[in-house]
Amino acid sequence: MKFFSFAAMLGLLALSAPAAAQSGITGNWLTEDNRAVIAIGRCGETLCGRITRILVPTEAGQRDVNNPDPNLRNRRIEGSRVLTGFRFDRGQYRHGQVYDPENGRSYNARLRLNRDGTLRVTGCVLGGIICQSQNWTRR
Repeated sequence: MKFFSFAAMLGLLALSAPAAAQSGITGNWLTEDNRAVIAIGRCGETLCGRITRILVPTEAGQRDVNNPDPNLRNRRIEGSRVLTGFRFDRGQYRHGQVYDPENGRSYNARLRLNRDGTLRVTGCVLGGIICQSQNWTRR
């Protein structure tokens, strides 16, 4: 009987682990260069992130002037979505995109909560051959 209770508890923990992991990165994050605050939260079935505050003004007057879509070049960067489509998979958030308003490019990306509480944001090109990472801190 005690084995069944222990096994049932392990089963419940296993079922709740993905939900707990998904909520682990939601909230406000300060970028590594201390230039912006990104709010990460649910967007339907995935997680996404928006710039909620720009801490260092840009030369472009806070506009998305490098966006590849000419119709979006006049939009304000503050409030724009820079993380999209992340799903929890094998201990990290994968299958997403990160948009860099400084150069107007999007990159395949993954997010991982580090043991020290920082968030590792990794963007890649060429199918993951070339990657660059930043560590964001919770704000």
